[in-house]
Amino acid sequence: MSQLRRRERESASTAKDVEYTASLPIRARVGVGQWVTYVLGAYLILVLIQFFVFNENWKWETIFSYLFSKVIMEGLLNTISLTVLTTVLGLIIGVFTAWCRLSPYIVLRTAAVLYIWVMRAMPPLVMLLVVFFFGALVPTLNLGIPFLFSIAEVPTNQVISRFSAAVIGLAIYLGAYSAEIFRGGVLSLPSGQFEACRSLGIAPVRAYQKILGPQLIRVITPSLANEVITIFKNTSLVSVIGYAELLTTVQTIYARNFETIPLLMVAVIWYLVLTSIAMFGQSRLEKRFGRGFARRKVAPKTGEIPTASGSLTGAGK
Repeated sequence: MSQLRRRERESASTAKDVEYTASLPIRARVGVGQWVTYVLGAYLILVLIQFFVFNENWKWETIFSYLFSKVIMEGLLNTISLTVLTTVLGLIIGVFTAWCRLSPYIVLRTAAVLYIWVMRAMPPLVMLLVVFFFGALVPTLNLGIPFLFSIAEVPTNQVISRFSAAVIGLAIYLGAYSAEIFRGGVLSLPSGQFEACRSLGIAPVRAYQKILGPQLIRVITPSLANEVITIFKNTSLVSVIGYAELLTTVQTIYARNFETIPLLMVAVIWYLVLTSIAMFGQSRLEKRFGRGFARRKVAPKTGEIPTASGSLTGAGK
């Protein structure tokens, strides 16, 4: 009888020890490699401070004097408007091209493949120049049947200005890349989703709006946001056709006062601001459409120990 009571006391004591041990926080062991990264990080911080703060050649007073100047703000607004219009038009082209790529009609599929193939091979700078000088190839834009008659005609140079050439060129370029992102997102959805929508008699537009669309947005948001952010930087290419966006404005200023580095830093700062806003919107969009898909960590209850298989066992059992 005494041995039985002693065993019960030992079992209770062991259970309390296990419960106390399970409640302790798990801390990762700080190894030599981690200390090395700390030292390298501190060294990098000192180098950056010396490079940016104590380097008088940056001329920070010149940078801040131009950062919010009227001419810079006008160039920034041109960049924002160009980016927004290019993104909207490019995504519309991308959705239509992705639909053609997934179409059962071979003519639509072939046309979409050829368009994507050409855009992947053509640099965006070349695309901008081709659109801007399109009047040299086609002096007049005709609406009608080729070789027979035309209903309306308009000179090409009246339609294609610097701004319209920039929007059209960048939108065509974005449409090809976004089309593959849309197509990849559709192909990533389980086929059972489409079969269930068809079996329930849900119209395709309604199915994409309520069922397939939210899942599709969750999948394509990172890649699509990367393309949109890239458009911010690609707007600087329109300086070759003379459109006065942010970089063109900066180049015009430092061509007069020869403050090249400070003025380029002004452009870099505003590009960082625009990119940060876009990345914040991306993170909010991912959280909005990622609800229910994120991994959930279940904290073990008091007295339960996680096993190697991931299940929970009672400490006193």
